[in-house]
Amino acid sequence: MAEVRTAHTADLDAGTLNAARVLLGGAFAGEFTDHDWEHCLGGVHALVWEGAELVGHGSVVQRRLLHQGRALRAGYVEGVGVRADRRRRGYGSAVLGELERVVRGAYDLGALSSTEEATAFYAARGWALWRGPSSALTPAGVTRTEDDDGGIYVLPVSLPLEPSDELTCDWRDGDLW
Repeated sequence: MAEVRTAHTADLDAGTLNAARVLLGGAFAGEFTDHDWEHCLGGVHALVWEGAELVGHGSVVQRRLLHQGRALRAGYVEGVGVRADRRRRGYGSAVLGELERVVRGAYDLGALSSTEEATAFYAARGWALWRGPSSALTPAGVTRTEDDDGGIYVLPVSLPLEPSDELTCDWRDGDLW
């Protein structure tokens, strides 16, 4: 029997955080960097436990996205992963369900950058592909991030969005989206 728990980063002990970091390293086949892990911290985590074993994780952190001249408070989803031997049991949906609850209760919109393998998963849950150009507000000014075009998804919450317009994210180390 699996259990989904949510907690802020500040309320998780070092052992749980380490277990989440290890799980994501495996879920992303070793392609999960220290910057990727840093992006998961400082917000709300959804954790799937089978007894004492962590088998699923995701988090939502606050970011600012610029759209049509407005700075929007975005719940940005990071580090969604399920242990390979526990996939196709609904754990990813359970994680995302909790993160979507947080997004709908606290943010103007949800946003995430998807791997190619997960696009159908997000689309089936109502996340919309952002069709417009993407950019980042960098130390050098607004810079296009065309490599991220076609992989950004949004979950509208309280504001109308025009998904063919530009969407600009705030600056951070590592992957900008």
